[in-house]
Amino acid sequence: MTDDQSGAKGAGIDSTRHDDPGPLAVHKPSPDKLYGRDAGFISKLTTGTGAFNILGHRKTYYIVSTSLVVASLLLILFRGFQFGIDFAGGTTLLFQPNPGQSISTTEVAQVVTSATGIEPDSVQTVGNQIQVSSATLSVEQVVSAKGAINTAYAPSGGVSNSAVSETWGSEISQRALIAVIVFLIAVAIFLWIRYEKRVAFGAVLSVVHDLIVTAGVYSLSGFEVTPATVIGLLTILGFSLYDTVVVYDKVQENTKGLTSLTRRTYPEAANLAINQTLMRSINTSLIALLPVAGLLVAGVVILGSGTLKDLSLVMLIGMLIGAYSSVFLAVPVAVDLKLRDPLIKSHTARVLAKRRSEGLVVDADGDPIGRVPGVSPPSKKQRAGRAGGAASSPAASSGVVTATPSAPVQPLATSTLTPGAAPKPGAKPVRPRGGSSGGSSGGSSGGKGRPTGKRGR
Repeated sequence: MTDDQSGAKGAGIDSTRHDDPGPLAVHKPSPDKLYGRDAGFISKLTTGTGAFNILGHRKTYYIVSTSLVVASLLLILFRGFQFGIDFAGGTTLLFQPNPGQSISTTEVAQVVTSATGIEPDSVQTVGNQIQVSSATLSVEQVVSAKGAINTAYAPSGGVSNSAVSETWGSEISQRALIAVIVFLIAVAIFLWIRYEKRVAFGAVLSVVHDLIVTAGVYSLSGFEVTPATVIGLLTILGFSLYDTVVVYDKVQENTKGLTSLTRRTYPEAANLAINQTLMRSINTSLIALLPVAGLLVAGVVILGSGTLKDLSLVMLIGMLIGAYSSVFLAVPVAVDLKLRDPLIKSHTARVLAKRRSEGLVVDADGDPIGRVPGVSPPSKKQRAGRAGGAASSPAASSGVVTATPSAPVQPLATSTLTPGAAPKPGAKPVRPRGGSSGGSSGGSSGGKGRPTGKRGR
């Protein structure tokens, strides 16, 4: 087997020449990559061999994410939120109809409006009770509203009322905003220490993206913003970061010592990491979303309103957006920022130059899948010339690499080493032989001694 053939076989590539003048000769890849490409969609997810070119389409993800953020901001600015009584302040009236009694929420709103002169903000059915929320009512207005409801429907349990001042609601809103800001700062500091500033920026950007998009969907739905909404929002932020850190850990594992090798570029190693954790992210998200979806159905269909509905909606939307951003936004942003690092930039240039010189064609993970016709892999002498500092230049037409030493390579002197002595830096150790000067006692008188050790003794 020639050097060229052995080099190609070591790389998993068939080096047989083809007479087809096509631009690319695709050869059979390794078995695991072949299985990953030819298998079905589910098999590609489960194997994690890098069958999906996820980072190659990151510009599309940026466009989608930007569109979602812009649309959400427009909804927040022009549609706004429907703040609950805990944030906006006001008065709530609550009563339970008698068994078998059918009451329309529109009729209840008319009864309260005629009694107080103020139209309620909302009349909702919460379980088996009816809740009337309105602006802050005076004591006389509350008494009039209760009397009107008792006269119209005569509930056996009577009518209860509760009031929340606007000052208290404003204070709660400020504290919630401060909590979110402190959370983002703490996350940024932790990720900066754990990874680096580029990775921390990508994670914080994905969290802000999740916040804005979730708020936009919440504004579109028209659900009330309650303390349960804030709790759910903080919960989904933690979920989004958890998934992001899992992917970041795999990226860090795949890129450890990357600059000392020339097999993969940084984006290719990161793309492989995403493929390896993609199925895990999907499973985690599905397992978390199923009970949350059940809570949402129970809160809307069975209970009709209340804390359960507010909490489940924000968690459902937030988990969906968080699972998307952790894979398709956080990692691509971190990779693009990492490519601006001079060390990564020079490493990428070296890898691409090596592939051009050898005519290699790789997949999205940097694994060889073919070779350009007319380009042969470097021989052992060429590789040795590169290692010894030889300057190589690809041919203008065929692309075959030919090593042209700029200076003769001097062989390492080994005659100055004595058997059993420690080798000098850069010198290849010499196995001790019997019969030489200073040799071991296991040698024969004829100068043809055996190696030292048990066998020699």
